[in-house]
Amino acid sequence: MSDERTGENERGFVVVDKRGREKEPEPREPEPREPELPPPDFASLLISLGTSALFHLGQAADPETGQQSEPNLPLARQTIDLVEMLRDKTRGNLDDEEQRLLQALLTDLRMRFVQASQKARA
Repeated sequence: MSDERTGENERGFVVVDKRGREKEPEPREPEPREPELPPPDFASLLISLGTSALFHLGQAADPETGQQSEPNLPLARQTIDLVEMLRDKTRGNLDDEEQRLLQALLTDLRMRFVQASQKARA
């Protein structure tokens, strides 16, 4: 029998094996991409530490619940101390903008800490 089909009345057919394909997977939508984060820099570190201190002072909402946190003054003091340590360790190595941000953050956090401490005693 020849592979060539020359007759007009002969019709060929195609066999498609679909075993194991009864449930074709649905085409998936592409995974949502994480938003691109800016490259880490000193200002981002300071803002992160400042936000943490505000949370521990009870002045920032919990990001998961949206509820104000209870003040935890020892943790707030430790975070402020970390910012102070960064100021001491980076002295002379910061540009003017970074230096102003660091000093402004420390001043603000110290004032808020004193206010929260006075409120806790009352």
